[in-house]
Amino acid sequence: MTEPRGPVDSSRVPRFAGPATFARLPRLDEVDRADVAVVGVPFDTGVSYRPGARFGPSAVREASRLLRPYHPGLDVSPFATQQVADAGDIACNPFNINEAVETIEEAASALAADGTRLVTIGGDHTIALPLLRAAARLHGPIALLHFDAHLDTWDTYFGAEYTHGTPFRRAVEEGILDTEALSHVGTRGPLYAKKDLDDDRRMGFGVVTSADVMRRGVDEVVDALRQRIGERPLYLSIDIDVLDPAHAPGTGTPEAGGLTSRELLEILRGLAGANLVGADVVEVAPAYDHAEITSVAASHVAYDLVSLLALNKTS
Repeated sequence: MTEPRGPVDSSRVPRFAGPATFARLPRLDEVDRADVAVVGVPFDTGVSYRPGARFGPSAVREASRLLRPYHPGLDVSPFATQQVADAGDIACNPFNINEAVETIEEAASALAADGTRLVTIGGDHTIALPLLRAAARLHGPIALLHFDAHLDTWDTYFGAEYTHGTPFRRAVEEGILDTEALSHVGTRGPLYAKKDLDDDRRMGFGVVTSADVMRRGVDEVVDALRQRIGERPLYLSIDIDVLDPAHAPGTGTPEAGGLTSRELLEILRGLAGANLVGADVVEVAPAYDHAEITSVAASHVAYDLVSLLALNKTS
């Protein structure tokens, strides 16, 4: 078997030079096939407040230049045990949400058709729905851990069914989620009404708030999440606004009282060995960022997701 082609050697080419693929990895068209493809979706037409997440994929790639090939926290070299490649961006219609959702689903399904697993960089959270559809085509109804300040199970905005606040209600309605294994993590902030929580509970979601993480601690939260998802095929959807604005100011709908970047990364690392089949990190809006705080955090989240897939592959 051919050895995976890894990142550009930073001892020969400075990190700030050369094309900004994710972690300076090869493009998908430069390798025979990929076990994991990192793909961008520069789409933010579904946002309800501040736009700008369409520039998230390029910002996260730029911030990922500093990533290195060995992950000591998980004791894995994610680029040596699997072929990881940058699949570029899925170009979709910025003026028609319904058409964009269809385009993303078709492109994600095509990328994953040969068994390649996707780590997707958004874009706004609308893109989670077509990505979940593509994953469910391969694995049937899947478990979901949704990291976010918000529930994203609202019904419509201004009559629109597909927005960044509705993807998981649509996914439940379409039967592509395993409703015995769903959980939000990091939620907080005001809601429209208590009914939002009642509706969410009826859909099957458990809730671990950011306050729960603070009071119970990472290890207890991880244990509860692992019990909930079991061995089911798992998808992780991570809105960067799960982090407190101190750790991720560059996002469209910030809420005070969020997770630290350390807490988020440690929860993800606690999922090592889970049956992860795909993931996304979304809602990075670099125009509101400071010193690349948000894109750096998101690049490390994506790196941990790739590393979890490497452990899944070798376990």
